[in-house]
Amino acid sequence: MTDATTSDSEPNLHILSVLVENKFGVLARIAGLFSRRGFNIFSLAVAPTDDSSRSRISIVVDVHNTDATQIAKQLDKLVNVLDIKELKPGLSVEQELMLARVRASDAEAVRHIIDDFGGSIADSNEQELIVSVHAHPNELDRCETALHEFGIVELQRTGRIALGHLDG
Repeated sequence: MTDATTSDSEPNLHILSVLVENKFGVLARIAGLFSRRGFNIFSLAVAPTDDSSRSRISIVVDVHNTDATQIAKQLDKLVNVLDIKELKPGLSVEQELMLARVRASDAEAVRHIIDDFGGSIADSNEQELIVSVHAHPNELDRCETALHEFGIVELQRTGRIALGHLDG
């Protein structure tokens, strides 16, 4: 989470929560818009909502060279886009899932680290562990850094999902 004092090399990330019709080609049209306009997608997550005819797309954008409002206006012009909300840092609940395959040289130490982040061991054998952690993206960054000590063999993160705070 960065603010207006971000340096030129650091991303200025904003989250757009886009409610769309759950139809073929919607995601491709959105990705095409970003590509044509030169907007950088930092992370993207999409899934159906409680209404199977709709999906929610969480798009984290780097607005260093453009305005999030301009991106939202462009998205709003697309067919199948029903609603767009910009979720402000600190005024939303953000989560991300990380799976990491880690060398099991010291399984107890790995377990201690992931316990600190509320994670769990999803699979293991004598050589490796697969750990699962869901948390705020900044917490996952710290967890990932701590796991590097043991040797990360493979890592996958989902991208951010977010909802606005209940009182915000």
